Amino acid sequence: MLLRHWIPFFDTTAQDWGFEARVLRWLTFVWILLGLVVVFSASYPAGSQEFQNGWHYLQRQALFVFMGMLIFNWIVHSPLRIILGYAHWGLLLFLSLIWLTAMPGYTAIGGASRWIPIGPFLLQPSEFIKPFLVLQSARIFGQWDRLTWKTRFTWLGAFALALLGILIQPNLSTTALCGMAIWLVALAAGLPSQYLLGTGAGGILLATLSITFREYQRKRVMSFLNPWADASGDGYQLTQSLMAIGSGGIFGTGYGQSAQKIGFLPIQYTDFIIAVFLEEFGLIGGMVVLLMLVVYATLGFRIAQKATNIIHRLVAIGATVLMVGQSILNIAVSTGAMPTTGLPFPFWSYGGSSVLASCITAALLIRVARESSEVVELPGAKRSGTVVDFPQKPRSNWFSKLKQGRSAQNSSPSRPKRRNRPGRR
Repeated sequence: MLLRHWIPFFDTTAQDWGFEARVLRWLTFVWILLGLVVVFSASYPAGSQEFQNGWHYLQRQALFVFMGMLIFNWIVHSPLRIILGYAHWGLLLFLSLIWLTAMPGYTAIGGASRWIPIGPFLLQPSEFIKPFLVLQSARIFGQWDRLTWKTRFTWLGAFALALLGILIQPNLSTTALCGMAIWLVALAAGLPSQYLLGTGAGGILLATLSITFREYQRKRVMSFLNPWADASGDGYQLTQSLMAIGSGGIFGTGYGQSAQKIGFLPIQYTDFIIAVFLEEFGLIGGMVVLLMLVVYATLGFRIAQKATNIIHRLVAIGATVLMVGQSILNIAVSTGAMPTTGLPFPFWSYGGSSVLASCITAALLIRVARESSEVVELPGAKRSGTVVDFPQKPRSNWFSKLKQGRSAQNSSPSRPKRRNRPGRR
């Protein structure tokens, strides 16, 4: 990669990309910049109260965005076959970290063991594993008929362990999102209906058991049905969010003028950040966000439709489901259409793990768009006993050169022999 490839807004090679890749790139930048604007407004009172610095959360979020852009640029300029080659390692790494947090005796933060402290930052493995689940599930389901049952069961077990580990943390919303993404990738790959129906029923049963045996999840579901019955208790978050959205009206109260974010709406700069946005920008702002998501989803599925490689097509579908599906679920929670869950809004909710994972997912979709619309000569993949084995570059030595020279000499047309003519007497 050249140096200019690392500068996100001044990458001169982007003008040669296909239409979908260019539009999606700028739409992603708009999404990120809007997120920084909303984070500043939503977090300013909390930053002033906690750190005597209203810019605290914006500064940290900008640092996360900068780091995410470096990863973003590396992915959009790297062949997808190379990224897919590292997918299983990334999945296994974050799967191990998820189960590390589920070990007995691990110190929980905020009542849930989802984070691993790394210096002044918190790493959330369940956020990072999302794009790797999409990549690896696309590799497995994209060549399902070519794999042995041993390989199939190995990776299906890894997916199940990942979902179970996230559920144990506990994090039901992220478990449901990851499960739906894997299931939709399998559906798009054309797996037999009995497999899909069986796993779908198993996922619903697992979610039901989790709600049944976890009291706080059960209370969330009950408060979702009638949050005003306990507005100061279990329904507090949802009622404050609804009051914020209702206060916005059609045009909103104005940027920075949200009243609910000042000591009323909890976690206003993470899970309920969309409520602050709707209060300040009203119904008009909400329609703009929904329009952005519709355009993003349309481009994502258009990219998947144009992809000629089945694995690339599945990666595009999974990435679109993660970005747009997670956004819709977050909006549904804030507006009371779903029970309260801890699912961040991509690029908007404060948090380094969420921002970096969103950058990776968006970059994967843009990379698929590039390889689908541009003439990119990539070596084909060979079947193997594992998942996929890409051909290695042939070694060059003196013996192979000698054989090539001899074969070229033997294949060249031979000159006709000159006949000896009798000389003149």
